[in-house]
Amino acid sequence: MRAPRRAALLVVVAACVAGAVEAASSASDETLLRALHEKVLRAHRERSVALLMEDAAPDFLEANRGEISRPTIEERRARFTSYFGSTTFSEYRDAAEPVVRVSKDGTLGWVLVRVEAHGVRENDQGKKEPLAFAAAWIELYEKRDGRWFAVGNVSNFKP
Repeated sequence: MRAPRRAALLVVVAACVAGAVEAASSASDETLLRALHEKVLRAHRERSVALLMEDAAPDFLEANRGEISRPTIEERRARFTSYFGSTTFSEYRDAAEPVVRVSKDGTLGWVLVRVEAHGVRENDQGKKEPLAFAAAWIELYEKRDGRWFAVGNVSNFKP
């Protein structure tokens, strides 16, 4: 085989291998992001602030109820401690298959979900009231030093 043909063949093979590695890496990252989403669901069912905050980035952004905010980890921890302290879920599950995407460079990912929840919540007077809702949100993730971190959330609740 002549050198130019051999070089061209090597370029084609290298491109195919790189594409296969990228596809495998993307599929692997999608699996990891699905697992992080399942951890979010499990944290709600188990009322575990620690589990929920395990993968939280300090520079988290969120959007809901028409506002954008940048709560600190401490603010998020306090909010979920209060929320989980007064709420018990009998069900907190995906109502549809999550949509998971990873950027081509493998550094950004997102999970689009629709969740249904049922349980009880203690009101300000200490009385337990039924709780049921449906919500949809996008969990935003960034890979830093080979590990995925939750960097944002955009959520809305079904009226």
